[in-house]
Amino acid sequence: MTETTEAPVVAEVKTPSPTTNEAPAATTNGHHEEQPATNGEAKSSTDDKSSTKSSEKGAAAPAEPELPPAKEMRAVTLTGFGGFKNIKILKKPEPTPAAGEVLIRVKACGLNFQDLMVRLGAIDSPPKTPTILGFECAGEIEAVGEEVEGFKVGDRVVALPEFRAWSELVAVPVKHVYHIPEEMTFQDAAAIVMNYLVAYILIFDLVSLREGKSILLHSVGGGVGQAIVQLARTVPNVTIFGVCSKSKHEALAATGLIDHLIDRTDYVNEVRKITTEGVDIVLDCLCGEECNRGYGLLKPMGKYVLYGSSNVVTGETKSFFSVARSWWQVDKVSPIKLFDENKSLAGFNLRHLLYQQDGSEYIRSTVDKIFGLWKDGKVKPVVDSAWALEDVAEAMQKMHDRKNIGKLVLDPALEPKPKPATPAKAKNKKQASEDKSGKKDKDDKPAENGEEKKEDEEAKTNGEEAGEAKENGDSAEEKKEEAPAASNGEATESEKKESS
Repeated sequence: MTETTEAPVVAEVKTPSPTTNEAPAATTNGHHEEQPATNGEAKSSTDDKSSTKSSEKGAAAPAEPELPPAKEMRAVTLTGFGGFKNIKILKKPEPTPAAGEVLIRVKACGLNFQDLMVRLGAIDSPPKTPTILGFECAGEIEAVGEEVEGFKVGDRVVALPEFRAWSELVAVPVKHVYHIPEEMTFQDAAAIVMNYLVAYILIFDLVSLREGKSILLHSVGGGVGQAIVQLARTVPNVTIFGVCSKSKHEALAATGLIDHLIDRTDYVNEVRKITTEGVDIVLDCLCGEECNRGYGLLKPMGKYVLYGSSNVVTGETKSFFSVARSWWQVDKVSPIKLFDENKSLAGFNLRHLLYQQDGSEYIRSTVDKIFGLWKDGKVKPVVDSAWALEDVAEAMQKMHDRKNIGKLVLDPALEPKPKPATPAKAKNKKQASEDKSGKKDKDDKPAENGEEKKEDEEAKTNGEEAGEAKENGDSAEEKKEEAPAASNGEATESEKKESS
């Protein structure tokens, strides 16, 4: 009998409106789709389903490709002009080379005094912040843009981009990229190019150093100073007066390359004690009052060259007074005075020559000459120390304090120095304060009534709850469930009455 009652049920499944049969017909046999189409309800239902499917497909379409997240890199970023707190290691999107550019995987970066001035905003036409710092880096080419000739992926190069060098990747126009010798390390490459470019142009192109001449050189312990000393030693019988802090004298004297090491505090009188005539060449990277002193030390036919203004950097942040003072202290020298005294004045700014005056071809030929001297063993860059990107502020501070002898280099592969741990006492005190404030907030919620808070204190004093929890092995969750009951004054009073 049960089977006979079920038979009509099967018939009923076939007889309902076409909407009930549409899905099976569509899925089991393709040609049955046309039959329900004659019925308006069936057609609308089909259209609704298809529109639903298409809308679902449309909504899901953006998620289907599941594009990988944009690749990022670490970069030393200047977030605003001023102190070291504005230098941060941030994640930036990896660049891609445009036409005429190559993408370099950075292995080493050069730190220069110019970078300190950029941090302060003490240069002409400073960049907009935030910006990636750095003018000098060495590494391997990872990608090549269109219209690039002479470079390929895997080439070992050094580059002089206008900013953006202090990062894991940088895209640089090929006119500022130079092949390095196979035997040269990346640290040496980052230490040699900018410093020795300045030194070579000063020594051989601007003052035309010749045998028997004398040079007064400021900041002789720095990267450029060491480069000038080495290049000057390629010319016979040159006398070098090196001016630097007293703390560097012992280390520099050990090199045997500097004839007279003089403390910067009273170098004019010290030079006059050694030679009353003065010197043939003064190379000044300080500016300010040193311009007048240097010019006063020149012999007839002497040459003074200004190639820096590090006296502008007197503190951690920019001082408009120090900038103004450095220029006000410079005497105005007319061509007539130069004519009468048989002296020459000159200036050199590598940044302007590279990026504003389009001296890229001249710079490239000079780089080739420097690498030739390096291959011949006549010059070798002096690297003071290498730093992780995260320690760039400490490296800058060392240069600011003029404690480096040679070049400071940043290495993206280095691990940062461990930061000093917070004293445990201070940490525990802070934690105790937070716990106390948190506990107070938690107690304030149920303890709105003074009687309730008093009862809680009595319960803690008697230790009833703690004792029961310990004996019965109650869990922490069970304790939390009991807490509201203990915080309710009426329930506590009733419990006390019942127990009494």
